[in-house]
Amino acid sequence: MSDQVKTKAQDAVALVDEVNSVVLPDPSPAEDVVSLETASPEMSEEIRARMDEIDMGDTQSIVSFGSAAQAELQEISQAMLADVRNKDVGPAGDSLRDIVTTIRGFSVSELDVRRKQSWWEKLVGRSAPFAKFTARYEQVQAQIDRVTDTLLKHEHALLKDIKSLDLLYDKTLQFYDELALYIAAGQQKLAELDNVTIPAKEAEVQAASPDAQVMTAQQLRDLRAARDDLERRVHDLKLTRQVTMQSLPSIRLVQENDKSLVTKINSTLVNTVPLWETQLAQAVTIQRSAEAAAAVRDANDLTNELLTANAKNLRDSNTAIRTEMERGVFDIEAVKQANADLIATIQDSLRIADEGKARRAKAEEELKRMEGDLRDTLSSAKARGTGTGDTTATSVPAGA
Repeated sequence: MSDQVKTKAQDAVALVDEVNSVVLPDPSPAEDVVSLETASPEMSEEIRARMDEIDMGDTQSIVSFGSAAQAELQEISQAMLADVRNKDVGPAGDSLRDIVTTIRGFSVSELDVRRKQSWWEKLVGRSAPFAKFTARYEQVQAQIDRVTDTLLKHEHALLKDIKSLDLLYDKTLQFYDELALYIAAGQQKLAELDNVTIPAKEAEVQAASPDAQVMTAQQLRDLRAARDDLERRVHDLKLTRQVTMQSLPSIRLVQENDKSLVTKINSTLVNTVPLWETQLAQAVTIQRSAEAAAAVRDANDLTNELLTANAKNLRDSNTAIRTEMERGVFDIEAVKQANADLIATIQDSLRIADEGKARRAKAEEELKRMEGDLRDTLSSAKARGTGTGDTTATSVPAGA
């Protein structure tokens, strides 16, 4: 870590301690909406002022009832989301992971010069482990300085956010209370419509003449429709107030996370990074010693391998030469095999000759038999030809 970065990190320690010493207040917002009857005089005036914003004859007045508070709330919510996206744990966490990844690159297995390279290392043509180690070490210091400088920027941004979130919390709490006033005003207006205005309009319809009764009834329907619109609007304000109440602990949670992350970043800059740099310097020295020891070991191993290999080769070649010298011109086993094959050949010849003689004798007997059969057949055919008619095939049937 450079002296400039180290100075910045040490200067930030006071700010981190100041932030961590502040206990974040967590006031519980009121859950129930105070009615006009139970409200204090000051709050009653606020509720009546918001009731005056409602004009039952103006639909836009009902639709936009409480919209000012909702617009402010939406603005705050968008600011919160933008704050989370812009500041936030992601880049700072990435910077921390960058440091860890850089340091983890110097793994023990990678420093082993005799280890077998993986298929990926062979595919990308990775250099020898120690050459790669040295090349990477030449850039580590610059990488650490760059990453620590980035972490410092995130640390200052987080410190600002922690303070700004206090203002955001207070403003959100104000609008939470403002929504309660609008809800109380809407509920009071609904009660007034149900108990006074609408019954009075119903009586007016009943008392109207037949000609005016249709128009008065239409006014009553419009008043009831406007009343339903107001009821739905009050329900939406209640939902909005619930969402607002949920956002209050969310703001505190973001603050607590930011404080934890600021502490972690500062600890990394002040304590961890210098320790890593010391360990890296030791790793280089240890690696060079290991390389020298490995070279001596390889030389000794090669000498021992040569002695062992030469002795074995001498023994193998001597055995082969002496064996060939003691052999005869012909091996007795070869002579025995040749004599056995010759006897078997003569026996096969005699056997085949006997089998041929027997087949010829049998063939002569078969020829004699065939000749006799042919002679008998011819004699029988001649006798039939000198009889009452011709051969069987050419005789004329009786009575023809």
